[in-house]
Amino acid sequence: MSGHSKWNNIKRKKEKTDGARAKVFTKIGREISVAVRNGGPDPASNGKLADLISKAKRMNVPNDNIQRIIKKAEGGDKTEYEAINYEGYGPGGVAVMVETLTDNRNRTAADLRHYFDKNGGNLGTLGCVGFLFTQKGVIDISLEDKDADEAMMDALDAGAEDFDAGEDAAEITTDPDSFSAVCNALEAKGYEFISADLAMVPMTTTRLTDPDQLKLMGKLLDALEEDDDVQNVWHSLENEEDLPE
Repeated sequence: MSGHSKWNNIKRKKEKTDGARAKVFTKIGREISVAVRNGGPDPASNGKLADLISKAKRMNVPNDNIQRIIKKAEGGDKTEYEAINYEGYGPGGVAVMVETLTDNRNRTAADLRHYFDKNGGNLGTLGCVGFLFTQKGVIDISLEDKDADEAMMDALDAGAEDFDAGEDAAEITTDPDSFSAVCNALEAKGYEFISADLAMVPMTTTRLTDPDQLKLMGKLLDALEEDDDVQNVWHSLENEEDLPE
């Protein structure tokens, strides 16, 4: 992926997050609820919950909201969410992975199949594209008031695998096991996070040049990201910056 594409994609990611704050709150709330049920309400003894609280704060979720979600889950909220991953192909053979948390697997499967079918893709079986991705921690930070060389040293000293700087942002890649430690170290040094999460990173990418395929791919991604049951969407599209607004 070219550097130009990457930094446009980071900007697009930030704009999407800023423009869909309510959905961001809903999605992180579901993750926190599941973490509390699985590991208890104390972040000191529940590492997953601690990571999610940090993630929520980076996404500007108010602390009152976070505590309300934890108390609700601790108090026996009966909604049971199931983590289910889906895989398929978008227009032009772009590989797509979708991570969901749902209280109705039949509804979610039907909705996802509809999104894929309507937009020139097809929902496949588990494993059909998973081998094309590898899990990494991906941290995007702002460099507007930071020195890139110093930021690179701080990231690598904290345990990052790779550091790729653009004009005013940098993408930091970590091993999944080092992700939390690197995030905490960079936060302690005052870096502003654009986004930070564990992600499925494609090992190969697909470039779409057909305007109709690009339009359909954009519609597919929008439909998936707007669905409350969908937590994350990963894909192998190389030129995301060419998607129509």
